[in-house]
Amino acid sequence: MPNTTAPASGYPILYMLDGNAVMDRLDDELLKQLSEKTPPVIVAVGYQTNLPFDLNSRAYDYTPAAESRKTDLHSGRFSRKSGGSNNFRQLLETRIAPKVEQGLNIDRQRRGLWGHSYGGLFVLDSWLSSSYFRSYYSASPSLGRGYDALLSRVTAVEPLQFCAKHLAIMEGSATQGDNRETHAVGVLSKIHTTLTILKDKGVNVVFWDFPNLGHGPMFNASFRQALLDISGENANYTAGCHELSH
Repeated sequence: MPNTTAPASGYPILYMLDGNAVMDRLDDELLKQLSEKTPPVIVAVGYQTNLPFDLNSRAYDYTPAAESRKTDLHSGRFSRKSGGSNNFRQLLETRIAPKVEQGLNIDRQRRGLWGHSYGGLFVLDSWLSSSYFRSYYSASPSLGRGYDALLSRVTAVEPLQFCAKHLAIMEGSATQGDNRETHAVGVLSKIHTTLTILKDKGVNVVFWDFPNLGHGPMFNASFRQALLDISGENANYTAGCHELSH
């Protein structure tokens, strides 16, 4: 909770997935930066574990049901149960968020959701499926793990249904010698194509590039950017859809 009186419009609020890891990484310098603007309520949505990440739970809760997925024979990641994002979204929006916001003066126009990797996938899926949040911050979404079909759904959206929402996709530029990042170059190209189509439709979307950052370091960099943005320090969005000619 901010240590200040809420503005007349209410506090901004940012729900952050992988909350255990987020809380471990919040530092005084960032909190000071936020306090100098309109500090948001920070909601770290985590699990009952002492570890920064609950790998099995997040693999299920943050991923949408997929018709087909490619199995990585060199990793056990895909053997985890997946496809529970609809249930988790319902839990977040109907039980967790109302409990958190009870008695608080919240600015619903500045209610945001941030997630990284599988969490970024959940944010992107939520942007498609829900209007509970206003700002959606999807960091390094795991689209290359058999979920790239999600981009086709994003590309096909009807803009008038998304006028009130803002989407930010954050990615680190591929680094030399990192096979995972090299593989992600193809996904990045698809993301850029998708965002170009959305912008042409008048949808409020933005891409934030983080040069020379790999997948892991994007966790810290992206949640800091999301917090600063929702606090008003980096206002990169325009309100509402662009005027469309028919």
